[in-house]
Amino acid sequence: MALRSFPIFLNLSIFKRSFKNTSLIRKYSTTSNAIKLSFTQFDPPKLNESHESCPLIILHGLFGSKKNWRSLAKAFTQRLNTRVFTLDLRNHGESPHSEVHNYEVMAEDVVTFMNDHQLKRTVVMGHSMGGKVAMTIALMQVPQIDQLVVVDSAPTNTSISKEFTTYVEVMKKVEQTGVMKQSQADEMMKGYISDINIRQFLLTNLKKDPETEVYKFRIPLDVLGNSLKTLNGFPFDSDRHTFHKSTLFVAGVKSNYIPPKIHPTIKTFFPNSVIVELDTGHWVHSEKPLDFATIVTDFLKKDL
Repeated sequence: MALRSFPIFLNLSIFKRSFKNTSLIRKYSTTSNAIKLSFTQFDPPKLNESHESCPLIILHGLFGSKKNWRSLAKAFTQRLNTRVFTLDLRNHGESPHSEVHNYEVMAEDVVTFMNDHQLKRTVVMGHSMGGKVAMTIALMQVPQIDQLVVVDSAPTNTSISKEFTTYVEVMKKVEQTGVMKQSQADEMMKGYISDINIRQFLLTNLKKDPETEVYKFRIPLDVLGNSLKTLNGFPFDSDRHTFHKSTLFVAGVKSNYIPPKIHPTIKTFFPNSVIVELDTGHWVHSEKPLDFATIVTDFLKKDL
């Protein structure tokens, strides 16, 4: 059977019944605001099309990029015998920038990607900010999603994280200084961010201007800084929006992004969900990649 796309506007009746905010209805009635996302496609060494799993789409977190998932993406192609797409969300990596940065427009970008690549059935996995984007797509009732994986993120409103505000402020200080070496940027950041792993993560966004040789961050710091309050929210309520397909939540117990008190809320939004905990911080997939890959693979394979 030939693949066909599912344009967002075909589901407009669902949004009209569900969304309290009419501006959201108007926003999802067109894909004109969607951004064409940069991506990398990973194919298994010997794709057996007759036994291929649903393609997997991976969405990174705030200040991350598709490159953060390269090793795990390669692993999943072999473990699941499927194509894996790692995406740069808007205002991140190599994707275009926009003044608008919220979960609704990021979800629209991803659905447009699905349609453009004629992905009739998919699994969507997201970490942190990417996890909320993934949940937003699922709760939009986008028909392409067969399964959902959410990594250390929850469908709740949270307070603005002081750490993320600090990250933006420090990166701005680095830019204002006009550093000529990445080591200089790291030295500056060390006074504000003690964790070398977080500094190295943020510094993946630092790029040298070929003309001036001055290092600049490739992400729009003002836009992302101004969006932090929005990103700590969640644009749905469980009375009106649920996703009943198979869903996995992977929590880092040291990060407190998915504490036990949040579990009932998750079950309300996602009745057919399981929650698995790993002894990690917020970057679950990078702290224990082998354990993480096994948990996700076992979960996705059980419904094959």
